[in-house]
Amino acid sequence: MKIDIFDTTLRDGFQQEGISPSVKDKLAIAKLIDELGVDYIEGGWPGASPKEKEFFDKAKKDLKLENAKLVSFGSTRKLNVKVEDDPQVQALIDSETEYVCIVGKSSNLHITKALETDVDSAILMATDTVKYLKDNGRKVFFDAEHFFDGLKEDSDTTLKILDAVVKEDVDCFIFCDTNGGTLPHEVTDLLTPIVEKYPDQSFGVHFQNDNGCAVTNSLAAVNLGVEHVQGTMNGYGERTGNADLCTLIPNLSLKMDFETVPEESLEKLTPIANHIAELVNIAIDSRHPYVGSSAFTHKAGLHASGMSKDNTLYEHINASQVGNYTRTTVSELAGRASVITKAKEFGIELTNDDAKNLIEQVQDLEYQGFQFEAADGSLYLLMKKIKGEEPSFFDFESFRVYSERRNSENVVSEAVCKISVDEERFVTTGEGVGPVDALNKALKSALNKNYPDVDKIKLTDYKVRIIDSSDGTEAKTRVLVEFTDGEINWSTIGVHENIINASWNALCDGFNYYFMESSS
Repeated sequence: MKIDIFDTTLRDGFQQEGISPSVKDKLAIAKLIDELGVDYIEGGWPGASPKEKEFFDKAKKDLKLENAKLVSFGSTRKLNVKVEDDPQVQALIDSETEYVCIVGKSSNLHITKALETDVDSAILMATDTVKYLKDNGRKVFFDAEHFFDGLKEDSDTTLKILDAVVKEDVDCFIFCDTNGGTLPHEVTDLLTPIVEKYPDQSFGVHFQNDNGCAVTNSLAAVNLGVEHVQGTMNGYGERTGNADLCTLIPNLSLKMDFETVPEESLEKLTPIANHIAELVNIAIDSRHPYVGSSAFTHKAGLHASGMSKDNTLYEHINASQVGNYTRTTVSELAGRASVITKAKEFGIELTNDDAKNLIEQVQDLEYQGFQFEAADGSLYLLMKKIKGEEPSFFDFESFRVYSERRNSENVVSEAVCKISVDEERFVTTGEGVGPVDALNKALKSALNKNYPDVDKIKLTDYKVRIIDSSDGTEAKTRVLVEFTDGEINWSTIGVHENIINASWNALCDGFNYYFMESSS
């Protein structure tokens, strides 16, 4: 059975606090969602703002979708306004999308308190709009706002609205849990008689995640015969978000054997989800099902030992099915099997004695505050050291950093770096927006003559954590630095009571990792 996937990220998802993409971002995200192979992409509300209008204007010219249909979103006509005179309804026509999704009240409470009208008037608002849009050649989806709450409060009103809209030959009637409070057993109890009564009508669901059940509720509805589900990438949305397509799609496809997106597209799920997260500047939770960096990561020795024999012992699917991959982290909980498995990821062969030695060092260093599961680059260097291969690309002599506040808005840091490369001494300076930026520039300047590729290395993230705050200003600081050369990414760690020294150590590890990998 085919389940149509209706993505609402560009409209409903972007109502999330802290997300405000540009039109360029929206177009880029639409292309990524289309690449995933969904059926419909809701572009937004063309009558809502100049930015929304600009998106649809540019979409007409520049957005070439290969898999999805672009959908414009609006509402039923305003109260006491003729549908042909309602500017936001006309904006739906002007958007020139084949499909239109309109939202209408289906709860007596909202009709009387929010719209301040009666049920018959609300029904006419809905049916007039559906008929007008269909007369203008549009295919119409109807989002029945507060449908589940309406059934619980006054089922007669909600069912009356449902019947009236269905009789207008709406292409899909969507049951919306707008407040996000419905539970899975309620979905089954409330929708079963409706689906049975209208066997020829296409139904969909739209669940908010306020009680944490949006994905589960969507799955329950599909089991009843609902063939259209709405949701957002990474679960973005107002308050606690919407049904998360990154969880919902693989559950439907891999667990329930429904047809959703093409198999080859599902394998792009993780990179697409992460790319969208970068564009909206909200990182995906590492423990996010299917697409999180920890979704297929194994830390404890027992799990890692089993994974070295058969992935199915501790993984519910093959990670590659959703574009993710299995990782084995090394920590104080690691056993020999996990250490050896992790080394193989780096292309390093460890003997049992090597593994034992490494475990002892990791345990000692993590006791001091290191955390290698978050710093693969530093772990790689430690493994190489165990094998007798220490980096010798440069020798450290000293560094000095100071910051100067020149006015109320301008603070500049300057670093002096002294190192030797092939017995040639370099004293270089770097000026940056902060001490780490200045150190990075000074070090790159010193290395540039012998290693011109060093300019490819970029710092992409910098995190600081105080390990034991009870020590006050003398507490140890853990610094994590992430790097990229445009093709690969790696991270390193430094720990010290002095945050600048911890940062320097992480920087040096980052450059040494790059040089060792490049020369191997």
